[in-house]
Amino acid sequence: MLSSLKPKTLLIRSSKIVHKSSLLHQLARFVTEEAVCLMFNIKLEDIYVVECWRYVVYVHAKGVSKFVSYADFPPIIGVKPPAPAEFVKWRKRWQRGNDPAQRKQAPKWWAEFFANEFWQALSEPVLYSWGKLVGLIKFALTESTLQKLRESYRHDLALLMG
Repeated sequence: MLSSLKPKTLLIRSSKIVHKSSLLHQLARFVTEEAVCLMFNIKLEDIYVVECWRYVVYVHAKGVSKFVSYADFPPIIGVKPPAPAEFVKWRKRWQRGNDPAQRKQAPKWWAEFFANEFWQALSEPVLYSWGKLVGLIKFALTESTLQKLRESYRHDLALLMG
């Protein structure tokens, strides 16, 4: 019987992220192409370049030419974990949002980002690290979103162990 799921493999590609400033923003470590794809609902191959300037990120892609805040990007593993000062930056960014219901939470696409990272985890320790990171920023997610992420985590853990 053939599995309908695509196998998990490590894909090595050249980065489209370019640092244009000699001084890096403290949140620059969280800028990823995957986040850009979810933020603008585009494919990875549609990204031309993501330029990290001192205070802002410029995204140039097929049909997209926008400046975005560093505080729009979710945290990732493999770099220094977010600090309380960065939590403040995220909260200030979310308060400026147009949707009153979303002013205390991260954008909805963050949940999809973390669910994708759970699924792409190649080992239990990596999956555990992503789960620990989500636990660290759970203040940014609604209870229903956290519940869905917990279910996704358990499902992907079962797949890794199974």
